[in-house]
Amino acid sequence: MAKAGERFDHSRWVAPTLTVVGVLAAWQAVCSLGFVPTFMLPSPVEVVQALVADAGLLAGHAVVTIEEAVIGLVLGVAVGFAVAVLMDRFELVWRALDPLITISQTIPTVAIAPLLVLWFGYDLLPKVLLVVLTTFFPITVALASGFRSVDPDVGDLMRTMNASRVQIFWYAKLPAAADQFFAGLRISATYAVVGAVVAEWLGGFSGLGVYMTRVRKSYSYDKMFAVILLISALSLLLMGLVSLLQRVCMPWEQAEKRKQG
Repeated sequence: MAKAGERFDHSRWVAPTLTVVGVLAAWQAVCSLGFVPTFMLPSPVEVVQALVADAGLLAGHAVVTIEEAVIGLVLGVAVGFAVAVLMDRFELVWRALDPLITISQTIPTVAIAPLLVLWFGYDLLPKVLLVVLTTFFPITVALASGFRSVDPDVGDLMRTMNASRVQIFWYAKLPAAADQFFAGLRISATYAVVGAVVAEWLGGFSGLGVYMTRVRKSYSYDKMFAVILLISALSLLLMGLVSLLQRVCMPWEQAEKRKQG
């Protein structure tokens, strides 16, 4: 059984790796054969060269973007957790906030960002606020749904054993919502980087969004693709950290997988 599990893990990595290699090879072939002008679509080789050439500058901008994304994500998680707890505890709060939270996600972030910049300036605050607005929704929805997924009989049983509301929440509702919480957190992690970049597009002095705006105006599309590659890498890094945190916080999942293997 262990060997079968190892083969499964191996095949899980092979398929996406081959897909990425195939896409890059096709992209390089299209550029090398002249189907698309290089000034419109730089080849993967040119993108890597631009990434290496501007590595120091990109690293400085990336630090700013990561700072905005991480602070905003932490605050977004805190806000989403608090709202979800209130929605679960009070039915009136659920009915009042549920439509408002949904409507808040229909407003384009590019429409909110200029207002935040106008109100709070070009420093860190408007970027963090935009990240909070884009990340709290998946957390709130995931946790609220997870809290309500608990079997009511479990709560009734714990109450007959004189368990308090805090104990019911800690030992029944929170573990039940953990899996959905981390699923929402992975989504929010990707939103955090994108939200920070979008905020930087519309006002700022540094960050990957500012760098992207500058190279776009100079028609340096190889550098544009380089920063897109870096943004994707940062998003994947945050998602990987979330997965690692999930393993630490939910050790029973790994135990179950080992038993099944």
